[in-house]
Amino acid sequence: MLDYAEPVTRLIDEFKRLPGIGHKSAQRLAFHLLKSSQEDAERLADAIREVKARIIFCSTCNNLTDVDPCRFCANPARDRSIICVVEEPYNLVAIEKTREYHGAYHVLHGALSPIRGIGPEDLRIRNLLERLRPGPDGESEIREIILATNPNTEGEATANYLGRLLKPLGVRVTRIAMGLPVGSDLEYADEVTMHKALLNRHEM
Repeated sequence: MLDYAEPVTRLIDEFKRLPGIGHKSAQRLAFHLLKSSQEDAERLADAIREVKARIIFCSTCNNLTDVDPCRFCANPARDRSIICVVEEPYNLVAIEKTREYHGAYHVLHGALSPIRGIGPEDLRIRNLLERLRPGPDGESEIREIILATNPNTEGEATANYLGRLLKPLGVRVTRIAMGLPVGSDLEYADEVTMHKALLNRHEM
């Protein structure tokens, strides 16, 4: 195997630490940077430094932001009585693209995964419970929690755990519907997806 100069090897190793980047992808990224101009490389380095220096967690919903509270929590037009719980900040972006949801958010920054050693204490659940505390009138401002965790084993486990945790608090807990994606064919659906699609059917 060809031995690269130590700085190149180090750069490849750093890229390999990124999620979804294998050895070949890391090599391509490293050599792309080597071919880039000094200005391009510095612009990338500056962007990385800036995002690490300026981006924080919103103290209310845990979204990534450069101001606290984030623009969703600070927006008076949002319906604060509904909270949509998602696993990661990029899930929030996917929901916003629909332009149909106008409530608040809560980002867990992960999902329950016993295999990977991720338990409830590793997720940002505590400040979700704090948001459900009753106000001066003895009533909680929150009337519904939408669990929008991913439709996989870890997401389902997280939704089930949160459902059991939140229901006794008297708040309505709902789960996003799951089933067949628009534009797909039935023949490509696995049995779990087909089951969910039938379970979540609605009247025409």
